[in-house]
Amino acid sequence: MNNKEFAKKLELRTRQFGISILKLSSSLPNSTEGKVIRNQITKSGTSIGANYREANRSRSKKDFKNKIQISESEASETEYWLELISDLEWVKNQELKAIMKEAKELLAIFTSISNKL
Repeated sequence: MNNKEFAKKLELRTRQFGISILKLSSSLPNSTEGKVIRNQITKSGTSIGANYREANRSRSKKDFKNKIQISESEASETEYWLELISDLEWVKNQELKAIMKEAKELLAIFTSISNKL
């Protein structure tokens, strides 16, 4: 697979992840605490793909690296919010398992890309 194919597949993957985060966030409690975490995870979980898309349209290597590092940071933050949701038992662990796995994999991918730059 060449770089363009990889980029397209990763853009799709991050967009699908964003959708799963939005669906998950809509199932969180409507309490004050639930709203805070809903807001945080929605922003970080959808920002991963948005910043990756921007990286692929960057004007320079420096801009590309910056956007990749933002995607990496947002993936790490999203993983944190997912851990909190799990610890609070707001969503069944079975439902969280796949999305947590994907968050870890995205974090590993963006960490790897960042380390190569």
